[in-house]
Amino acid sequence: MCEMNSVGNVPSSILVTGGCGFIGTSLISALLKMSPDLHIRVLDNLSTGSEQDLAGVAIFSRLSVDAAADAQSGVVFIQGDIRDADIAMKSAQGVDCVVHLAANTGVGPSVDDPRLDMDCNVIGTFNMLEAARVNGVRKFIFASSGAPAGEVEPPIHEELPPHPVSPYGASKLAGEGYCSAYYRTFGINTVCLRFGNVYGPRSKRKASVVAKFIRQALHDDVCVIYGDGTQTRDFLYIDDLVQAVVLAIGGSVGGETFQIATGMERTVGEVANIIAKALVRRGVEMQIRHDSPRLGDVKRNFSDTSKAAHMLDWRSQMEVPEGIERTLDWFLGQT
Repeated sequence: MCEMNSVGNVPSSILVTGGCGFIGTSLISALLKMSPDLHIRVLDNLSTGSEQDLAGVAIFSRLSVDAAADAQSGVVFIQGDIRDADIAMKSAQGVDCVVHLAANTGVGPSVDDPRLDMDCNVIGTFNMLEAARVNGVRKFIFASSGAPAGEVEPPIHEELPPHPVSPYGASKLAGEGYCSAYYRTFGINTVCLRFGNVYGPRSKRKASVVAKFIRQALHDDVCVIYGDGTQTRDFLYIDDLVQAVVLAIGGSVGGETFQIATGMERTVGEVANIIAKALVRRGVEMQIRHDSPRLGDVKRNFSDTSKAAHMLDWRSQMEVPEGIERTLDWFLGQT
């Protein structure tokens, strides 16, 4: 397991939106290991994660948003939606930091329903930023993506002019824009983290490549690669991502955007083969077929992470083959 560094400046009270999901539960687990007395408020509509997922990493109380606003200790869960401005406002009362993970994620869903994607990722993010402003929250961490950059010659870095291809990229770019405005106008220390293609334990419901292929193979379903498999992504292990979020929470940086990835370009076909070989060693055959490329997908995507290394003192540690082995072990342990 990657070692989680201790960060002394982590605030005592944190709101995590989307905290029942894959990244949220992984972050909460790491934060509580660092500081068991931390007050964590979780806002989630349970569209993807579940209370059982949260219970796997924390003992929590389920409260109404009004009751949760008065809670000052322990882990508290609020079932609610970031698109509801009143719930967003009340959920941020009395916290020191908002980690905004809740979103409509992925290119495919945004192409299928662009309006839903906009409602969640633009209106929802605006609601949380406005809640932070009104409630005097000084730190706001925004989960973004490489998608705002669009079809550009990689490696992607923070100074590239954005040209999003998908509605998802456009909605995340809007979130980044509002974070910039709320830093420069209202003084909230916003930090936008552009996550790579995240994988790892607890990703049982994630729809991206690694988790989807493992899930399909273990159910004896055919794994579909859209296109010829030469499209590239930057695959980031969950522990490395969580460490970046923790450093952003505890650091003094504000008004910045960071690429959080490995800086390594791997094709989807290559990663599928790594998964297939790891499955064979466990007695499982993986069936692969190719289908037409998806609308909104970019051909190449990997990141230059030098800014995060310089300003956050963050670097990824996990190599993809080892990360996939650990992810597979977790999936097999769930069956």
